[in-house]
Amino acid sequence: MNAIDTVAWFVYLLSAVMFVIGLHFMNSPKTARRGNQISAVGMVIAIIMAFVHLFVTGYRSNIAIILLLLGIAIGAVAGVVSAKKVKMTDMPQLVSIFNTVGGGAAALVALNDILTPAKAPGLVVLITAGLGVVIGSVTFTGSLVAAGKLQGVKFLRKLTLPGKGFLNVLFIVLTIASFVMLCVQPGQRLLWAVLTTVFALVYGLVFVIPIGGADMPVVISVLNACTGTAVAMSGLAIDNVALIVAGALVGAAGATLSILMAQAMNRPLHSVLAGGFGGASNASANDDGPEGTMKETTADDVAVQLVYAQKVIFVPGFGLAQAQAQRELADLGELLKEHGVEVSYAIHPVAGRMPGHMNVLLAEANVPYDELVDLDDINPQFPSANVALVVGANDVTNPAARRPGTPVSGMPILDVDQAQHVVVMKRGRGRGYAGIENELYFEDNTQMLFGDAKAGLQAVIAAVKELLA
Repeated sequence: MNAIDTVAWFVYLLSAVMFVIGLHFMNSPKTARRGNQISAVGMVIAIIMAFVHLFVTGYRSNIAIILLLLGIAIGAVAGVVSAKKVKMTDMPQLVSIFNTVGGGAAALVALNDILTPAKAPGLVVLITAGLGVVIGSVTFTGSLVAAGKLQGVKFLRKLTLPGKGFLNVLFIVLTIASFVMLCVQPGQRLLWAVLTTVFALVYGLVFVIPIGGADMPVVISVLNACTGTAVAMSGLAIDNVALIVAGALVGAAGATLSILMAQAMNRPLHSVLAGGFGGASNASANDDGPEGTMKETTADDVAVQLVYAQKVIFVPGFGLAQAQAQRELADLGELLKEHGVEVSYAIHPVAGRMPGHMNVLLAEANVPYDELVDLDDINPQFPSANVALVVGANDVTNPAARRPGTPVSGMPILDVDQAQHVVVMKRGRGRGYAGIENELYFEDNTQMLFGDAKAGLQAVIAAVKELLA
Protein backbone atom coordinates (compact mmCIF):
# COMPACT_ATOMS: atom_id res chain seq x y z
CA MET A 1 0.00 0.00 0.00
CA ASN A 2 1.53 3.33 -1.10
CA ALA A 3 1.20 6.70 0.67
CA ILE A 4 -1.93 7.88 -1.14
CA ASP A 5 -3.68 4.56 -0.50
CA THR A 6 -2.88 4.84 3.19
CA VAL A 7 -4.18 8.41 3.36
CA ALA A 8 -7.33 7.42 1.47
CA TRP A 9 -7.94 4.50 3.83
CA PHE A 10 -7.79 6.75 6.90
CA VAL A 11 -9.97 9.43 5.28
CA TYR A 12 -12.57 6.82 4.38
CA LEU A 13 -12.38 5.55 7.95
CA LEU A 14 -13.06 9.09 9.19
CA SER A 15 -16.07 9.27 6.88
CA ALA A 16 -17.31 5.95 8.22
CA VAL A 17 -17.00 7.20 11.80
CA MET A 18 -19.03 10.29 10.85
CA PHE A 19 -21.71 8.03 9.38
CA VAL A 20 -21.94 6.14 12.67
CA ILE A 21 -22.09 9.36 14.71
CA GLY A 22 -24.74 10.77 12.38
CA LEU A 23 -26.85 7.62 12.73
CA HIS A 24 -26.54 7.84 16.51
CA PHE A 25 -27.85 11.42 16.50
CA MET A 26 -30.85 10.27 14.46
CA ASN A 27 -32.11 8.35 17.49
CA SER A 28 -33.90 11.48 18.65
CA PRO A 29 -35.99 14.03 16.69
CA LYS A 30 -34.17 16.79 18.58
CA THR A 31 -30.78 15.79 17.15
CA ALA A 32 -31.85 14.16 13.86
CA ARG A 33 -31.09 17.28 11.79
CA ARG A 34 -27.56 17.42 13.20
CA GLY A 35 -27.14 13.70 12.49
CA ASN A 36 -28.09 14.24 8.86
CA GLN A 37 -25.62 17.09 8.58
CA ILE A 38 -22.76 15.08 10.09
CA SER A 39 -23.45 12.13 7.78
CA ALA A 40 -23.65 14.45 4.76
CA VAL A 41 -20.28 16.02 5.61
CA GLY A 42 -18.81 12.54 5.95
CA MET A 43 -20.05 11.64 2.47
CA VAL A 44 -18.65 14.87 0.99
CA ILE A 45 -15.24 14.10 2.54
CA ALA A 46 -15.35 10.57 1.05
CA ILE A 47 -16.22 11.92 -2.43
CA ILE A 48 -13.44 14.53 -2.32
CA MET A 49 -10.94 11.85 -1.25
CA ALA A 50 -12.06 9.62 -4.12
CA PHE A 51 -11.32 12.41 -6.59
CA VAL A 52 -7.93 13.17 -4.97
CA HIS A 53 -7.02 9.50 -5.20
CA LEU A 54 -8.15 9.41 -8.83
CA PHE A 55 -6.06 12.41 -9.87
CA VAL A 56 -2.96 11.29 -7.94
CA THR A 57 -2.96 7.70 -9.23
CA GLY A 58 -3.96 8.74 -12.75
CA TYR A 59 -6.93 8.13 -15.02
CA ARG A 60 -7.33 6.99 -18.60
CA SER A 61 -9.78 9.45 -20.14
CA ASN A 62 -10.66 13.12 -19.74
CA ILE A 63 -14.09 12.37 -21.18
CA ALA A 64 -14.73 9.92 -18.34
CA ILE A 65 -13.90 12.60 -15.76
CA ILE A 66 -16.18 15.10 -17.49
CA LEU A 67 -19.03 12.59 -17.58
CA LEU A 68 -18.45 11.76 -13.92
CA LEU A 69 -18.57 15.41 -12.87
CA LEU A 70 -21.62 15.99 -15.06
CA GLY A 71 -23.40 13.03 -13.47
CA ILE A 72 -22.62 14.30 -9.97
CA ALA A 73 -23.88 17.77 -10.85
CA ILE A 74 -27.12 16.45 -12.35
CA GLY A 75 -27.70 14.15 -9.38
CA ALA A 76 -27.01 16.90 -6.84
CA VAL A 77 -29.38 19.35 -8.54
CA ALA A 78 -32.09 16.70 -8.92
CA GLY A 79 -31.73 15.69 -5.27
CA VAL A 80 -31.93 19.23 -3.90
CA VAL A 81 -34.82 20.27 -6.14
CA SER A 82 -36.88 17.14 -5.46
CA ALA A 83 -36.27 17.28 -1.71
CA LYS A 84 -37.40 20.91 -1.57
CA LYS A 85 -40.39 20.67 -3.90
CA VAL A 86 -41.87 17.29 -3.01
CA LYS A 87 -44.79 17.55 -0.59
CA MET A 88 -44.58 15.74 2.72
CA THR A 89 -47.42 13.45 1.60
CA ASP A 90 -45.27 12.36 -1.34
CA MET A 91 -42.11 11.81 0.72
CA PRO A 92 -42.55 7.99 0.81
CA GLN A 93 -42.56 7.97 -3.01
CA LEU A 94 -39.38 10.06 -3.01
CA VAL A 95 -37.73 7.64 -0.59
CA SER A 96 -38.69 4.77 -2.90
CA ILE A 97 -37.20 6.60 -5.89
CA PHE A 98 -34.00 7.19 -3.92
CA ASN A 99 -33.96 3.45 -3.14
CA THR A 100 -34.35 2.81 -6.86
CA VAL A 101 -31.38 5.03 -7.69
CA GLY A 102 -29.24 3.57 -4.89
CA GLY A 103 -29.98 -0.03 -5.82
CA GLY A 104 -29.43 0.60 -9.52
CA ALA A 105 -26.14 2.40 -8.88
CA ALA A 106 -24.87 -0.42 -6.66
CA ALA A 107 -25.80 -3.00 -9.29
CA LEU A 108 -24.00 -1.05 -12.05
CA VAL A 109 -20.84 -0.66 -9.95
CA ALA A 110 -20.87 -4.38 -9.24
CA LEU A 111 -21.47 -5.24 -12.91
CA ASN A 112 -18.57 -3.03 -13.91
CA ASP A 113 -16.30 -4.85 -11.47
CA ILE A 114 -17.35 -8.21 -12.92
CA LEU A 115 -17.10 -7.36 -16.62
CA THR A 116 -14.24 -4.82 -16.88
CA PRO A 117 -11.14 -6.88 -15.87
CA ALA A 118 -9.12 -8.23 -18.79
CA LYS A 119 -8.93 -11.58 -17.08
CA ALA A 120 -11.58 -13.32 -15.01
CA PRO A 121 -11.93 -11.76 -11.54
CA GLY A 122 -11.32 -13.87 -8.46
CA LEU A 123 -14.00 -15.85 -6.62
CA VAL A 124 -14.28 -13.31 -3.79
CA VAL A 125 -14.95 -10.48 -6.25
CA LEU A 126 -17.46 -12.59 -8.18
CA ILE A 127 -19.36 -13.45 -5.00
CA THR A 128 -19.45 -9.93 -3.53
CA ALA A 129 -20.07 -8.18 -6.84
CA GLY A 130 -22.62 -10.83 -7.84
CA LEU A 131 -24.53 -10.26 -4.62
CA GLY A 132 -24.40 -6.53 -5.32
CA VAL A 133 -25.95 -7.15 -8.73
CA VAL A 134 -28.68 -9.41 -7.34
CA ILE A 135 -29.70 -7.24 -4.38
CA GLY A 136 -29.33 -3.96 -6.29
CA SER A 137 -31.44 -5.20 -9.20
CA VAL A 138 -34.21 -6.48 -6.93
CA THR A 139 -34.20 -3.12 -5.14
CA PHE A 140 -34.32 -1.21 -8.43
CA THR A 141 -37.51 -2.73 -9.83
CA GLY A 142 -39.12 -3.35 -6.45
CA SER A 143 -38.71 0.27 -5.40
CA LEU A 144 -40.13 1.49 -8.71
CA VAL A 145 -43.27 -0.56 -8.17
CA ALA A 146 -43.53 0.60 -4.55
CA ALA A 147 -43.25 4.25 -5.62
CA GLY A 148 -45.92 3.72 -8.28
CA LYS A 149 -48.31 2.10 -5.81
CA LEU A 150 -47.81 4.86 -3.28
CA GLN A 151 -48.38 7.46 -5.99
CA GLY A 152 -51.68 5.79 -6.80
CA VAL A 153 -50.86 4.70 -10.35
CA LYS A 154 -54.07 2.94 -11.39
CA PHE A 155 -52.35 0.28 -13.47
CA LEU A 156 -50.22 -0.84 -10.52
CA ARG A 157 -53.02 -0.63 -7.97
CA LYS A 158 -55.24 -2.90 -10.08
CA LEU A 159 -52.44 -5.20 -11.22
CA THR A 160 -52.76 -8.76 -9.92
CA LEU A 161 -50.28 -11.57 -10.18
CA PRO A 162 -51.76 -15.06 -10.73
CA GLY A 163 -49.69 -17.78 -9.15
CA LYS A 164 -47.56 -15.30 -7.19
CA GLY A 165 -46.16 -18.06 -4.97
CA PHE A 166 -44.97 -20.11 -7.95
CA LEU A 167 -43.49 -17.07 -9.68
CA ASN A 168 -41.65 -16.02 -6.52
CA VAL A 169 -40.06 -19.44 -6.14
CA LEU A 170 -39.30 -19.70 -9.87
CA PHE A 171 -37.40 -16.42 -10.11
CA ILE A 172 -35.62 -16.95 -6.80
CA VAL A 173 -34.35 -20.29 -8.11
CA LEU A 174 -33.38 -18.81 -11.50
CA THR A 175 -31.58 -15.88 -9.86
CA ILE A 176 -29.64 -18.10 -7.45
CA ALA A 177 -28.79 -20.60 -10.20
CA SER A 178 -27.42 -17.94 -12.54
CA PHE A 179 -25.48 -16.35 -9.66
CA VAL A 180 -23.90 -19.70 -8.82
CA MET A 181 -22.99 -20.25 -12.48
CA LEU A 182 -21.42 -16.78 -12.56
CA CYS A 183 -19.13 -17.84 -9.71
CA VAL A 184 -18.22 -21.28 -11.09
CA GLN A 185 -17.87 -20.28 -14.76
CA PRO A 186 -16.05 -16.91 -14.75
CA GLY A 187 -15.07 -17.46 -18.36
CA GLN A 188 -18.74 -17.06 -19.32
CA ARG A 189 -19.29 -14.18 -16.89
CA LEU A 190 -20.94 -11.90 -19.49
CA LEU A 191 -23.73 -14.43 -20.12
CA TRP A 192 -24.29 -15.27 -16.47
CA ALA A 193 -24.04 -11.67 -15.31
CA VAL A 194 -26.73 -10.64 -17.81
CA LEU A 195 -29.00 -13.54 -16.82
CA THR A 196 -28.48 -12.84 -13.10
CA THR A 197 -29.40 -9.19 -13.63
CA VAL A 198 -32.49 -9.96 -15.71
CA PHE A 199 -33.82 -12.61 -13.32
CA ALA A 200 -33.20 -10.36 -10.31
CA LEU A 201 -34.96 -7.43 -12.00
CA VAL A 202 -38.00 -9.60 -12.71
CA TYR A 203 -37.99 -10.97 -9.17
CA GLY A 204 -38.12 -7.39 -7.84
CA LEU A 205 -41.38 -6.95 -9.75
CA VAL A 206 -42.81 -10.32 -8.67
CA PHE A 207 -41.83 -9.61 -5.06
CA VAL A 208 -43.54 -6.20 -4.65
CA ILE A 209 -46.57 -6.34 -6.99
CA PRO A 210 -48.72 -8.59 -4.71
CA ILE A 211 -48.06 -6.56 -1.55
CA GLY A 212 -50.94 -4.34 -0.40
CA GLY A 213 -50.85 -0.63 0.37
CA ALA A 214 -51.03 -1.07 4.15
CA ASP A 215 -47.71 -2.91 4.10
CA MET A 216 -45.88 -0.38 1.92
CA PRO A 217 -44.11 1.33 4.86
CA VAL A 218 -42.54 -2.01 5.76
CA VAL A 219 -41.68 -2.73 2.12
CA ILE A 220 -39.96 0.65 1.78
CA SER A 221 -37.90 -0.13 4.87
CA VAL A 222 -36.97 -3.59 3.56
CA LEU A 223 -35.96 -2.17 0.18
CA ASN A 224 -33.94 0.50 1.95
CA ALA A 225 -32.11 -2.29 3.78
CA CYS A 226 -31.53 -4.00 0.43
CA THR A 227 -30.07 -0.78 -1.00
CA GLY A 228 -27.59 -0.57 1.87
CA THR A 229 -26.66 -4.23 1.55
CA ALA A 230 -26.09 -3.86 -2.21
CA VAL A 231 -23.86 -0.83 -1.59
CA ALA A 232 -21.88 -2.79 1.02
CA MET A 233 -21.41 -5.68 -1.41
CA SER A 234 -20.19 -3.28 -4.10
CA GLY A 235 -17.84 -1.72 -1.53
CA LEU A 236 -16.40 -5.14 -0.75
CA ALA A 237 -15.91 -5.81 -4.44
CA ILE A 238 -13.94 -2.58 -5.02
CA ASP A 239 -12.36 -2.56 -1.53
CA ASN A 240 -13.80 0.80 -0.44
CA VAL A 241 -14.13 1.23 3.33
CA ALA A 242 -16.62 4.12 3.13
CA LEU A 243 -19.02 2.17 0.92
CA ILE A 244 -18.74 -0.93 3.08
CA VAL A 245 -19.51 0.89 6.34
CA ALA A 246 -22.19 3.19 4.88
CA GLY A 247 -23.93 0.28 3.18
CA ALA A 248 -23.72 -1.93 6.26
CA LEU A 249 -25.19 0.83 8.44
CA VAL A 250 -28.10 1.42 6.06
CA GLY A 251 -28.68 -2.30 5.67
CA ALA A 252 -28.64 -3.00 9.41
CA ALA A 253 -30.78 0.04 10.26
CA GLY A 254 -33.32 -0.81 7.52
CA ALA A 255 -33.55 -4.45 8.60
CA THR A 256 -34.01 -3.48 12.26
CA LEU A 257 -36.67 -0.92 11.39
CA SER A 258 -38.50 -3.44 9.20
CA ILE A 259 -38.64 -5.95 12.05
CA LEU A 260 -39.83 -3.30 14.53
CA MET A 261 -42.56 -2.12 12.16
CA ALA A 262 -43.75 -5.67 11.55
CA GLN A 263 -43.89 -6.15 15.33
CA ALA A 264 -45.89 -2.91 15.62
CA MET A 265 -48.43 -4.52 13.28
CA ASN A 266 -48.17 -7.76 15.30
CA ARG A 267 -47.31 -9.72 12.18
CA PRO A 268 -44.20 -11.73 11.28
CA LEU A 269 -42.01 -9.95 8.74
CA HIS A 270 -42.19 -12.91 6.36
CA SER A 271 -46.00 -12.65 6.44
CA VAL A 272 -45.82 -8.98 5.45
CA LEU A 273 -43.44 -9.71 2.59
CA ALA A 274 -45.61 -12.59 1.38
CA GLY A 275 -48.29 -10.02 0.53
CA GLY A 276 -52.02 -10.25 0.95
CA PHE A 277 -52.59 -7.63 3.65
CA GLY A 278 -54.06 -4.27 2.87
CA GLY A 279 -55.97 -5.32 -0.20
CA ALA A 280 -59.64 -5.66 -0.90
CA SER A 281 -59.34 -9.41 -0.95
CA ASN A 282 -58.99 -9.39 2.80
CA ALA A 283 -62.46 -7.99 3.31
CA SER A 284 -65.51 -10.05 2.57
CA ALA A 285 -67.51 -8.86 -0.39
CA ASN A 286 -70.65 -9.35 1.69
CA ASP A 287 -69.33 -7.51 4.73
CA ASP A 288 -71.96 -4.93 5.71
CA GLY A 289 -69.73 -3.51 8.44
CA PRO A 290 -70.61 -2.91 12.09
CA GLU A 291 -74.14 -2.26 13.24
CA GLY A 292 -75.39 1.26 13.88
CA THR A 293 -74.87 4.56 12.11
CA MET A 294 -72.26 7.27 12.09
CA LYS A 295 -73.29 10.33 14.08
CA GLU A 296 -72.28 13.59 12.39
CA THR A 297 -71.30 16.74 14.23
CA THR A 298 -70.33 20.33 13.42
CA ALA A 299 -67.22 22.44 13.94
CA ASP A 300 -69.07 24.54 16.55
CA ASP A 301 -69.99 21.47 18.60
CA VAL A 302 -66.41 20.17 18.41
CA ALA A 303 -65.11 23.56 19.58
CA VAL A 304 -67.39 23.48 22.63
CA GLN A 305 -66.14 20.00 23.59
CA LEU A 306 -62.50 21.06 23.23
CA VAL A 307 -62.81 24.35 25.13
CA TYR A 308 -64.52 22.72 28.12
CA ALA A 309 -62.15 19.74 28.21
CA GLN A 310 -59.31 19.31 30.68
CA LYS A 311 -57.33 16.79 28.62
CA VAL A 312 -57.34 16.40 24.82
CA ILE A 313 -55.42 13.86 22.76
CA PHE A 314 -54.89 14.47 19.06
CA VAL A 315 -54.53 11.35 16.87
CA PRO A 316 -52.97 12.22 13.49
CA GLY A 317 -52.99 9.90 10.48
CA PHE A 318 -52.34 9.93 6.75
CA GLY A 319 -55.46 12.04 6.17
CA LEU A 320 -53.72 14.86 8.06
CA ALA A 321 -50.71 14.57 5.78
CA GLN A 322 -52.87 14.37 2.68
CA ALA A 323 -54.68 17.59 3.62
CA GLN A 324 -51.42 19.29 4.67
CA ALA A 325 -53.22 20.28 7.87
CA GLN A 326 -50.40 19.78 10.39
CA ARG A 327 -49.99 23.52 11.03
CA GLU A 328 -53.71 23.94 11.68
CA LEU A 329 -53.62 21.05 14.16
CA ALA A 330 -50.60 22.62 15.88
CA ASP A 331 -52.37 26.01 16.01
CA LEU A 332 -55.43 24.39 17.56
CA GLY A 333 -53.21 22.73 20.14
CA GLU A 334 -51.59 26.06 21.05
CA LEU A 335 -55.00 27.72 21.44
CA LEU A 336 -56.19 25.01 23.80
CA LYS A 337 -52.96 25.03 25.83
CA GLU A 338 -53.25 28.81 26.31
CA HIS A 339 -56.74 28.14 27.66
CA GLY A 340 -55.31 25.65 30.19
CA VAL A 341 -56.19 22.41 28.36
CA GLU A 342 -53.64 19.57 28.51
CA VAL A 343 -52.79 18.59 24.93
CA SER A 344 -50.79 15.64 23.60
CA TYR A 345 -50.36 13.87 20.26
CA ALA A 346 -50.74 10.08 19.96
CA ILE A 347 -48.21 8.63 17.49
CA HIS A 348 -48.78 5.14 16.10
CA PRO A 349 -45.58 3.59 14.69
CA VAL A 350 -47.17 2.75 11.33
CA ALA A 351 -49.44 5.77 10.93
CA GLY A 352 -48.91 7.39 7.54
CA ARG A 353 -46.94 5.88 4.70
CA MET A 354 -43.44 5.66 6.09
CA PRO A 355 -41.72 5.25 9.46
CA GLY A 356 -41.84 8.47 11.47
CA HIS A 357 -44.23 10.16 9.01
CA MET A 358 -46.34 11.77 11.75
CA ASN A 359 -43.29 12.84 13.75
CA VAL A 360 -41.82 14.63 10.73
CA LEU A 361 -45.14 16.30 9.87
CA LEU A 362 -45.70 17.63 13.36
CA ALA A 363 -42.07 18.67 13.81
CA GLU A 364 -42.49 20.68 10.60
CA ALA A 365 -45.37 22.48 12.35
CA ASN A 366 -43.15 23.16 15.41
CA VAL A 367 -45.08 20.88 17.74
CA PRO A 368 -42.91 20.36 20.88
CA TYR A 369 -41.23 16.94 20.86
CA ASP A 370 -42.38 16.16 24.41
CA GLU A 371 -46.01 16.36 23.28
CA LEU A 372 -45.49 13.53 20.75
CA VAL A 373 -46.27 10.34 22.68
CA ASP A 374 -45.85 6.84 21.25
CA LEU A 375 -48.43 4.07 21.39
CA ASP A 376 -47.30 2.30 24.57
CA ASP A 377 -47.18 5.50 26.60
CA ILE A 378 -50.33 7.18 25.27
CA ASN A 379 -52.75 4.23 25.45
CA PRO A 380 -53.03 4.32 29.29
CA GLN A 381 -53.94 8.03 29.00
CA PHE A 382 -57.02 7.65 26.80
CA PRO A 383 -59.44 6.74 29.65
CA SER A 384 -58.57 10.05 31.35
CA ALA A 385 -58.97 12.11 28.15
CA ASN A 386 -62.14 14.17 27.80
CA VAL A 387 -61.78 14.33 24.01
CA ALA A 388 -59.79 12.31 21.49
CA LEU A 389 -59.63 14.16 18.17
CA VAL A 390 -58.78 11.74 15.34
CA VAL A 391 -57.56 13.50 12.19
CA GLY A 392 -57.29 11.17 9.21
CA ALA A 393 -56.26 8.02 11.10
CA ASN A 394 -58.20 4.87 10.21
CA ASP A 395 -56.91 1.31 10.64
CA VAL A 396 -54.62 2.21 13.57
CA THR A 397 -57.70 3.15 15.64
CA ASN A 398 -59.98 0.25 14.67
CA PRO A 399 -61.22 -1.76 17.71
CA ALA A 400 -61.71 -4.73 15.34
CA ALA A 401 -58.01 -5.43 15.90
CA ARG A 402 -58.86 -6.70 19.40
CA ARG A 403 -60.90 -9.66 18.14
CA PRO A 404 -59.90 -12.48 15.80
CA GLY A 405 -61.11 -12.97 12.26
CA THR A 406 -60.44 -9.54 10.76
CA PRO A 407 -57.62 -8.31 8.48
CA VAL A 408 -56.28 -6.16 11.35
CA SER A 409 -56.64 -8.76 14.12
CA GLY A 410 -53.80 -8.57 16.61
CA MET A 411 -52.39 -5.29 15.32
CA PRO A 412 -51.65 -2.94 18.23
CA ILE A 413 -53.96 0.07 17.98
CA LEU A 414 -54.44 3.39 19.70
CA ASP A 415 -57.18 2.91 22.33
CA VAL A 416 -59.10 5.93 21.10
CA ASP A 417 -62.49 4.41 21.90
CA GLN A 418 -61.69 4.52 25.62
CA ALA A 419 -61.72 8.33 25.68
CA GLN A 420 -64.80 10.03 27.11
CA HIS A 421 -65.68 11.61 23.76
CA VAL A 422 -64.23 10.85 20.32
CA VAL A 423 -64.36 13.17 17.32
CA VAL A 424 -63.19 11.80 13.97
CA MET A 425 -62.29 14.17 11.15
CA LYS A 426 -62.53 12.26 7.88
CA ARG A 427 -62.84 13.25 4.23
CA GLY A 428 -65.56 10.72 3.44
CA ARG A 429 -67.04 7.38 4.39
CA GLY A 430 -64.43 5.24 2.66
CA ARG A 431 -62.56 2.37 4.28
CA GLY A 432 -58.89 2.21 5.22
CA TYR A 433 -56.08 0.22 3.58
CA ALA A 434 -57.24 -2.96 5.32
CA GLY A 435 -60.50 -2.77 3.37
CA ILE A 436 -62.89 -2.95 6.35
CA GLU A 437 -65.10 -0.50 8.20
CA ASN A 438 -63.63 1.12 11.29
CA GLU A 439 -65.81 0.04 14.20
CA LEU A 440 -64.76 3.15 16.11
CA TYR A 441 -66.96 5.28 13.85
CA PHE A 442 -70.09 3.50 15.04
CA GLU A 443 -69.42 3.70 18.79
CA ASP A 444 -71.88 5.63 21.00
CA ASN A 445 -69.18 8.09 22.12
CA THR A 446 -67.95 8.84 18.58
CA GLN A 447 -68.97 11.74 16.35
CA MET A 448 -67.89 12.33 12.75
CA LEU A 449 -66.84 15.65 11.22
CA PHE A 450 -66.72 14.98 7.48
CA GLY A 451 -64.76 17.06 4.99
CA ASP A 452 -61.23 18.18 4.21
CA ALA A 453 -59.12 18.07 7.39
CA LYS A 454 -57.52 21.45 6.77
CA ALA A 455 -60.83 23.23 6.21
CA GLY A 456 -62.38 21.39 9.14
CA LEU A 457 -59.60 22.36 11.53
CA GLN A 458 -59.75 25.97 10.35
CA ALA A 459 -63.48 26.00 11.11
CA VAL A 460 -62.87 24.48 14.56
CA ILE A 461 -60.12 27.06 15.28
CA ALA A 462 -62.47 29.90 14.32
CA ALA A 463 -65.18 28.51 16.57
CA VAL A 464 -62.75 28.08 19.48
CA LYS A 465 -61.54 31.68 19.12
CA GLU A 466 -65.12 32.89 19.14
CA LEU A 467 -65.84 30.97 22.35
CA LEU A 468 -62.72 32.32 24.03
CA ALA A 469 -63.24 35.93 22.93
